[in-house]
Amino acid sequence: MPMYHQLGDVPAKRHIAFRSPGGELYTEEVFGQEGFDGAESILYHIHSPCRIAEALPHEPLELVEWLPDEHAHRHFALKDFPEGGDPVQGRQPMLFNDDVVMWYARPDRAMDCYYRNGEGDELIFIHEGSGILRTMFGPLAYGPGDYLVIPRGTIYQLVPDSDAPQRHLVIETPGHIRVPKDYINGMGQLLEHAPFYHRDIRRPGELETIDERGDFLLRVKVRRGFQPYRLDYHPFDVVGWDGYCYPWAFNIDDFEPKAGRLHQPPPSHLNFRGPNFVVCSFMPRMLDWDERAIPIPYHHSNLDSDEVLYYVNGDFSSRRGIDYASVTLHPTGLPHGPQPGLAEKSIGMKSTSEAAVMVDTFRPLRIARPAERWDDGEYRYSWMHEARPGAEPATAAR
Repeated sequence: MPMYHQLGDVPAKRHIAFRSPGGELYTEEVFGQEGFDGAESILYHIHSPCRIAEALPHEPLELVEWLPDEHAHRHFALKDFPEGGDPVQGRQPMLFNDDVVMWYARPDRAMDCYYRNGEGDELIFIHEGSGILRTMFGPLAYGPGDYLVIPRGTIYQLVPDSDAPQRHLVIETPGHIRVPKDYINGMGQLLEHAPFYHRDIRRPGELETIDERGDFLLRVKVRRGFQPYRLDYHPFDVVGWDGYCYPWAFNIDDFEPKAGRLHQPPPSHLNFRGPNFVVCSFMPRMLDWDERAIPIPYHHSNLDSDEVLYYVNGDFSSRRGIDYASVTLHPTGLPHGPQPGLAEKSIGMKSTSEAAVMVDTFRPLRIARPAERWDDGEYRYSWMHEARPGAEPATAAR
């Protein structure tokens, strides 16, 4: 989706000799997706990107499934999720299948290494916090509400501001994160009806070229785990690059929501596509203006998908007992919708203040073991008019 971009110095033609002021030949790297058919960039390195000083033992990473006794709607209350770890190694898996893994993190320290995901693209939603995403393509500042799109193979380091508590929702896929083709014309330009435009997309604006020798740790995610390497040069040794494949940022506040005379369906909030899943952004907006309209979502059955909602902020009018940083899971095979009395209460509402990120997957999700602690245990009964006899109050963690 991002348009052609260039930073630093590049030669007049591809695949020709390009030398430093001292006469040394730079190393050209074609950084491309889908073989040679997808988006690509061409980078020029001071050192060979293949060069390593030492390959350390591989560290396996296993996603362990939690298999509850019941197939039911679930609420994971993550408001009190503890701080800990760095922005990558502090991630805890919540939900996963073969197409996507959703991680949650509240990092409280900087990364002491560099990271490269060799297994998939990452979409990081910054719920809270600010800092710098340093990459081999150049740095990007980030803040609350930012989506960071990081292509597979990008070497990066997330550097959180020390005085800003962090809260990240990470969506990882072995495929690619795309802007929906529904929004793009044949020239690659966003159409007039798209809910955002190229001006809303932030790209690296300068190149951070570091020609430094030393001892640098690079962790690469491959083979369902982490492969650490020691390098004797700094991995941000790129003197120039150009192309279409690079990290970029988009803030959820720049998503322009749509309204109608009657309720607009979830696809009107579509923001990103991945293989067998979509990501939608629900933002504050004017509501339906027909005097008979029921402005909150109608009941619907997920016949072909699992629906995950991550609540960012605002007044969640179709749900009771939901706070910010809550995650609800509405799995395949079960209808869901507003809780009793809320549809009637919503008639006449003129606007909504809620913000949320939704992930719909078209293959069933599995619940990761760490999510069990945050399951409130009672959400499945929230459509009862009265509390279930003997039920305990919902808690943030058990």
